[in-house]
Amino acid sequence: MPLAHTHPIVDGRTTDAPLVRAYRGQLAQHTPVWFMRQAGRSLPEYRELRAGGDMLQACLDPAMVTEITLQPVRRHGVDAAILFSDIVIPVLLAGVDVEIVPGRGPVFASPVRTAADVAALPTLDGEALAPIREAVRLLVAELGTTPLIAFAGAPFTLASYMVEGGPSKDQMRARTLMMSDPEAWSALLAWCAGVSGAFLRAQVEEGASAAQVFDSWVGSLSRDTWRTSVAHHTARTFGALDGLAVPKVHFGLGSASILDLAPTLGADAVGVDWRTPLDEAARIVPGWPLQGNVDPAVLGAPWDVVEAHVLDVLRRGRSAPAHVLNLGHGVPPETDPTVLTRIVELVHAQGSPLEAAPVARSAASADPAAGGASA
Repeated sequence: MPLAHTHPIVDGRTTDAPLVRAYRGQLAQHTPVWFMRQAGRSLPEYRELRAGGDMLQACLDPAMVTEITLQPVRRHGVDAAILFSDIVIPVLLAGVDVEIVPGRGPVFASPVRTAADVAALPTLDGEALAPIREAVRLLVAELGTTPLIAFAGAPFTLASYMVEGGPSKDQMRARTLMMSDPEAWSALLAWCAGVSGAFLRAQVEEGASAAQVFDSWVGSLSRDTWRTSVAHHTARTFGALDGLAVPKVHFGLGSASILDLAPTLGADAVGVDWRTPLDEAARIVPGWPLQGNVDPAVLGAPWDVVEAHVLDVLRRGRSAPAHVLNLGHGVPPETDPTVLTRIVELVHAQGSPLEAAPVARSAASADPAAGGASA
């Protein structure tokens, strides 16, 4: 089904929002800016609201999700909200036992490490997504002309957590399963793509005006391994949005080696971490809108250093047809929120980006595993 006529990107509320325009490769009155992990973390009002509460349960409380998602929009004046949630929420809603351990992250009671473990994974019931849908409806009603970004974790990132049983520096067990039992690995990623895609689609159907897939651990894979064993599953996650006309973004941490393949996944824009300058990224993926890539480490530096760095990122971003300014990863929890507000003001004060010479998009074949574009 297409988007409903009451969807913000259809009824005109967000159709020409700077963020939506930029993701579609169009210039706007200013470079749009938002921050990954902007909802919470560094905000005192977030910490006060969340004090003593369970993270995953907070993500399933529509009223709390709405309030936390809106907090950075009110405080910073960013050009988009992103749903307050966690990438393991669709896994939890499917019935898998997972919790967020403070100071560690998602921890699974029973790691998935064999073909039998994969076969025993439950099916996500669409009705379980009801609190997510309700949260998005509440948010869209409050946001007006400010777009809401839907998000989901990429299959490899979800699978890594599930196999490792929690966070890992090198995803060693996950990579071992990939090599020792390719069929079980493929089945696990297909399951992850299914729940992540359903999670993403529910957000968009209820009113999100864009969608981003986070590939947090892609940097632990070689280019060939990602291309042959992972890419087509990530494309399936994006494919869950087929028929829903919202712009889509892929962000991979440590993804320099596969940056040129990112457009083959079905995304409309490419997120870039802090390691690859945007003008270099624009040469790697010519003709594609870019998102990024302020180094999160600079947020703790003196303002003159922050300002110079942000202006340099903006300058380099003009090499792309359009640019959404963001961090090259998430907001560190210790960040002074005032710095984020000043960055938004600085970016907006620069006005409309300079017109860039049109560049043809690089061609892509039909198979993501071979560098093509198919969901």
